[in-house]
Amino acid sequence: MRFLLSLDEGTTSARAALYDAQGRRLALQSRPIACSYPQPGWVEQDALDIWNAQIEAARAVLAAHSVSASEVAAIGITNQRETTIVWDRATGQPVSPAIVWQCRRTAGFCADLAASSAAAAVTRKTGLVIDAYFSGSKLRWILDHVPGARSRALDGELLFGTVDSWLLWRLTNGASHSTDVSNASRTMLMDLASGEWDGDLLNLFDIPRAMLPRIIASSVEAGIAHASHLGAEIPICGIAGDQQAALFGQACVQPGLSKNTYGTGCFALMHTGARQPVSSHRLLATRAASFPSQPQFAIEGSIFIAGAAVQWLRDKLGLVPSAAATEAIASSVPDTGGVYFVPAFVGLGAPYWDASARGSLSGVTLATDTRHIVRATLESIAYQTRDLVQAMEADSGEPLRELRVDGGASANNCLMQFQADILGRPIVRPADTETTALGAAYLAGLAAGFFSSVSDVQAFWRAERTFEPLMNADRREELYAGWLRAVAQCRHHSAPPAC
Repeated sequence: MRFLLSLDEGTTSARAALYDAQGRRLALQSRPIACSYPQPGWVEQDALDIWNAQIEAARAVLAAHSVSASEVAAIGITNQRETTIVWDRATGQPVSPAIVWQCRRTAGFCADLAASSAAAAVTRKTGLVIDAYFSGSKLRWILDHVPGARSRALDGELLFGTVDSWLLWRLTNGASHSTDVSNASRTMLMDLASGEWDGDLLNLFDIPRAMLPRIIASSVEAGIAHASHLGAEIPICGIAGDQQAALFGQACVQPGLSKNTYGTGCFALMHTGARQPVSSHRLLATRAASFPSQPQFAIEGSIFIAGAAVQWLRDKLGLVPSAAATEAIASSVPDTGGVYFVPAFVGLGAPYWDASARGSLSGVTLATDTRHIVRATLESIAYQTRDLVQAMEADSGEPLRELRVDGGASANNCLMQFQADILGRPIVRPADTETTALGAAYLAGLAAGFFSSVSDVQAFWRAERTFEPLMNADRREELYAGWLRAVAQCRHHSAPPAC
């Protein structure tokens, strides 16, 4: 047993990575996953496409490195969180498209709930801001809008899961219907303190308990992958939502350590250890990846649109040939020429939580060209991250010493330098920026005995480059003030109709 296999199912791709006993990534394979947008603000995926892409990537990475399944000690799973899937217990067929975490179709319901007398109890129990982002309202929508779904769920015929549960159920041929505590904490149906499904929340969202998965620790054997999928039985020993997996992969396993992942969205997390955080700045309290012995918590800020804004430039506007090309294009101008881009395509996440906000491009003049718009798009990611970091510092009472970064856009040196400049803090990029997959591998390896202790994981982490802030403080605050004005201008649009 010489390897660990990590399955990293993201919003736009399913990836599989292979690791050795020193935590080194040996191979990586990826398969794309399409999103559909049937109405403004709606985002869907085909759950079977998610499964097929993930298993194809897993088979490909084993083949690419000439590894047989019998040489794999354990599988770790990490996934896009909050995306909601309901399927038939007997056939395994989804009853509807998966509702993706970005989808805003339940914004009206959530606005009504947030204005109700139950709102304070929901936030107190879950640690979450009431928003369409989370799974509970999405699951309710499926039960209410798919013909026969609610009655079938009450009869025990349907199962619910986030993507981790869906992959686990498929890999085990239906033998295991479970989710880990980090994913369960993102449904708005789990009591954050107890780590159990909450009866009052289930009643509030009208969710039958029978369709919910079992909640387990993040680093524990969750099931056995059937030999029909990869060629031999393999224990599945690690599960964590993508951002909690990245926190663990960055070796942020002690209170106060923080990371930011630059993906489709952007997610900053600060580990708080065994202390359950309470935010007064509209951040989220969530479960960090945990072992059976002791719950672990984190405070999180979520940006809905980060790398997705670059994809929009490429796919919708045709302004860039690839995401990688944005670095050279943005670096070819010293600044944006006063242009600000607020990518509020599906509203704004933390700390605003404004579902009615819509994207805006401001400060455009006759001198503005493609380069300024591309740079403004990259800078929007850094500005949104500063919004989150400031809120984290206020909640924790401690200044951020450094921010560890990962995800696809962390490879963009122009973005990382501007991030350091606008934060006024060092940005530390690790040698392996695929920390989401790495974190899942670490969790699986610890449960399987492949690694001896968490200290092994900490020893594996190493920095590749540190970006020190170069911008003077006056310029930093001038630019950030312009960003805040641009955000204010894009807010308070008409909210979507209630469902």
